[in-house]
Amino acid sequence: MPGRFEVTTAEAVDDGWLQDASEEFAAPRLRTQVRAETARSIISRNRSPDVGFNQSVNPYRGCEHGCSYCFARPTHAYLNLSPGLDFETKIFAKTNAAELLRQELARPGYVPQPIALGINTDAYQPIERTLGLTRQLIEVMAQTRHPFSLITKNALVERDIDLLAPLAAQQLVSVHFSVTSLDPHLSARLEPRASAPHARLRAMRRLSQAGIPVGVMVAPVIPWINDAELEAVLEAARDAGAATAGYVLLRLPHEVAPLFRDWLQAHHPQRAAHVMSTINQLRGGKDYDAAFGSRMRGKGVYADLLSRRFALASKRLGFAASRSQWPALDCSRFVPPPPPRKPSPQGELF
Repeated sequence: MPGRFEVTTAEAVDDGWLQDASEEFAAPRLRTQVRAETARSIISRNRSPDVGFNQSVNPYRGCEHGCSYCFARPTHAYLNLSPGLDFETKIFAKTNAAELLRQELARPGYVPQPIALGINTDAYQPIERTLGLTRQLIEVMAQTRHPFSLITKNALVERDIDLLAPLAAQQLVSVHFSVTSLDPHLSARLEPRASAPHARLRAMRRLSQAGIPVGVMVAPVIPWINDAELEAVLEAARDAGAATAGYVLLRLPHEVAPLFRDWLQAHHPQRAAHVMSTINQLRGGKDYDAAFGSRMRGKGVYADLLSRRFALASKRLGFAASRSQWPALDCSRFVPPPPPRKPSPQGELF
């Protein structure tokens, strides 16, 4: 039992790590503060040529998963909060997300393009189990037949199979799982409150069996930490029903770099210098290079070798050779929602 003056307490939570009666690998849940946010807009437009979407929607700011490498951590600095612990424990929930999405889809002249749901932070992070904002957004997509994709590292996505399966039958949705490692010890250290690797593969299999197109993203690939698992992750995902695959090299923008260096010193002190030396070689001598075209893959001998390994494994396992060969989502079914009624100065009579 915690003392009276403790500022944090540990609570048991089912986050997908419980494979049997043991919670050997599960991390204690930090006390999360959720703040309601009334957003002004919900669809973000993307101009980056090296990601596969032009529009995205994020129902949350901050993420409880606590991934040490998360590229989105610096966004909390815009809120005068720490990209470290605050990012994991002070979550902003856009409680009007579904209402805003419906309004934006109803705008005259809106041209449907697939929306990526949950990019900066995971749309299925643990707080979604309580708030259900992601499910509300999916319900709007279903009502308007708007195409969208999901990427997550949480098995909670299984909850919404009842919505996703009918949409998949109309080519309106695809789901991608981010899998960093198959080793539960390593995964527990890298992403302490995300679902365990076996839980993600289980969810992948269940969605695939329900007719929902699923894919895998090996992300991030970290030199000398999880890079040796590239082929094994791809094989496990293929066995679980994944039809598409990709990978992303570790990205360390802004405050993420010192946070990740601290993580290396805490968990892999003997190889920390070697890891960062390789990352610097991949990034032109820096911790990070944001240049389009190379920020996801890096440059140099190591990057070329990783690319060839991925290509050979993908070909052997039957994955699509490039993103352009992934199944396309159907934008022709879109039905705009009715525009919101303007309030009458006489009020409502009925």
